[in-house]
Amino acid sequence: MSTVFPYRTPIDHTPRERTDVVVSDKQQADVLQTVSSDTAQRILSTVARRPATASDIAAAIDTSIQNAMYHLDHLREAGLVEAVDTWYSEKGTEMTVYALSVEELVIRFGEPDPKHDDVDITTGGEQ
Repeated sequence: MSTVFPYRTPIDHTPRERTDVVVSDKQQADVLQTVSSDTAQRILSTVARRPATASDIAAAIDTSIQNAMYHLDHLREAGLVEAVDTWYSEKGTEMTVYALSVEELVIRFGEPDPKHDDVDITTGGEQ
């Protein structure tokens, strides 16, 4: 079946080289909870190989799309995964494509280091 929508366009995405996550007495460790999940780790491994849609990720790790989306939402909030493109199904349904936001995640305990792009783990955003 031919479609007018481009099905899967090539993705040109380069994640940030490094992000430091600082866990201090003043900040919660939400990002640690997010990456402690086996499902989240499998999602990170999947998108590290190549960007993928939620349905592709769910199939790759043998879980439901709802479960994959739950973990993708938390990984996005933590700043570890980001939406990089939109693909279309054969029926024309938009599908968000996810990729790693960062190649290297460093978790440090203590206070933020002004020499690095630290992530505020209470919001998932850069400080």
